[in-house]
Amino acid sequence: VQLQASGGGLVQAGGSLRLSCAASGSIFSINVMGWYRQAPGKQRELVATITSAGSTEYADSVKGRFTISRDNAKNTVYLQMNSLKPEDTAVYYCYADLVESSWSRADYWGKGTQVTVSS
Repeated sequence: VQLQASGGGLVQAGGSLRLSCAASGSIFSINVMGWYRQAPGKQRELVATITSAGSTEYADSVKGRFTISRDNAKNTVYLQMNSLKPEDTAVYYCYADLVESSWSRADYWGKGTQVTVSS
């Protein structure tokens, strides 16, 4: 199983970016998908998660600015980031809590994509 993230980059404050993360491999089902981020010198923190049923959770710092969504048929999760602030600068990691075809449950992480917001 692999998680491949894309969509990071450099943007000015107030701008927007859209991150995508596709899960591939021997997957039976995916329970929760989400995004975490880690800024230099800080711990990794939750940004947003979404269940297979579409229930979402957001960090207070991104509520109203970020929107998480997923395409279950494509095993893909998206993060639409609007009104970006310099403090959103971090490496963003996608995450999946899934059941493999072997029926074992496991957590997987993508390699991370850099988001840099300039002031």
